[in-house]
Amino acid sequence: MTIAELTISPLTVPAALDADDAADFRAYGELNRQICDEQVGIPDLAPDAAQMLPGWQDDTDSLDLGFVARDGADIVGMVTVSFAQEADANAAEVDLLVSDAHWGRGIEDALLARAESEARSRGRSVLQIWSLHRPEETSRMLVPRTRWGRIPATPLSDLLDAHGFTLEQVERNSEFDLRADPAPLEAALAEATQAAGPDYRVVEWLLPTPPELRSGYAAVLARLSTDAPSGDMDFVAEVWDADRVARRDARLTGAGQTVSVVAVEHVPTGDIVAYNELVIGAERTGVTHQFGTLVSKDHRGHRLGMIVKCANLLRWRELVPDATVVSTFNAEENRPMLDINEAIGFRPVSYAGAWQKKL
Repeated sequence: MTIAELTISPLTVPAALDADDAADFRAYGELNRQICDEQVGIPDLAPDAAQMLPGWQDDTDSLDLGFVARDGADIVGMVTVSFAQEADANAAEVDLLVSDAHWGRGIEDALLARAESEARSRGRSVLQIWSLHRPEETSRMLVPRTRWGRIPATPLSDLLDAHGFTLEQVERNSEFDLRADPAPLEAALAEATQAAGPDYRVVEWLLPTPPELRSGYAAVLARLSTDAPSGDMDFVAEVWDADRVARRDARLTGAGQTVSVVAVEHVPTGDIVAYNELVIGAERTGVTHQFGTLVSKDHRGHRLGMIVKCANLLRWRELVPDATVVSTFNAEENRPMLDINEAIGFRPVSYAGAWQKKL
C-alpha cells in the first residue's frame, strides 16, 4: 500500500451498537483494546465500544471526532480528536490507533496530520496525546520536562518527537489486588479517620448522584482540572454545575457501568472537599477503573486522600465481589497520592507519557 491508496473518512457515531451503521464504531472499540494489549499487555486499560458510545453521543461538554483509515475495505488505523467545550479551551486531545501490523507504512503520519488539521480548523493552538509504556528499562529512556519519572522509547514516542511534540509529564499506572486481605485497608482507614478528626465525615453514593449532592460534587470535580499536578500541559479550568454532573452521570451509567463515589464533607462548611470514584463495566467482573481522586488544596494534610481511597476500596469489595483489580493513573510528581497508593498495596504495571505540541 502507498499513501496515495490510503483513504481517511469520518467515524460514524451510531444511535446504538446494533444499528446498521455501527460496524466502524464497534471496530473502534476493538482496536482501542488491541492497541493497549500490544503496547503494554493490558487490554482492559481501554474502554470498550459500549462504554464509550454515550460520551460520543453527547457533545455538550466534550466534542469527540474520529477518522478511519482504510486500505481498500480494510481498516488499518484510526485517530480520535476530543475538544473540551469551555470557551477558553486551547487544546485538542488526540488518540492515535495504528496496530503493530500496520505501523511504519505512513498510516500513522497521515492520521496524525488529519488530527492536526482538524484541530487547526477549529481554532485550537495545542495538540495533546498520551503514549503507553511497559515498566522496563531500555537503552533509550525518556525523561519529561517535569523531571519526574522516565519511560522507554517506543515507535509512537519516536513519531511524536519527529512531529514536534514535547514529553511534558510521566504518569504511573498502578493496580490494586481486590482479593488481598482487607485488614491493612481497614487499619489505614481507622488511623486516617482518627487523624482527620470530627470536622470531616464520609459521604458515599452510587451514580446517579443524588440531586442534593450535585452542586457540591460539581465544585470538587471542577478542581480536578486545576488542582491535580499536570506539569505544563495546557488544561482548561473546567466549568461544572449540577446539570453537568447529571449529564456525566448519564454518560457513565448509560452503558450499564457501576460507579461508586466516596467523598469527604467538611462538616463546618458542608463542602465536599475530597472524593474517589471507582468504575466497572456492565459485566461487573475483571478490572475496575479509578477515575477521579482529589483532595482540595485547602484541606490537604488531614489524611483525606487515604480515607476516600480505603473507604471506597472496602466498599467496592462488597458492591462488586467479582472484580479482581483496581487500575489507576497518577502523575509521577504527585508523591502524596503515590505514597498512599504504595502504602495500601498498589503496584506499578505500566506508564503513560503526556505529550504536547504548540501549533
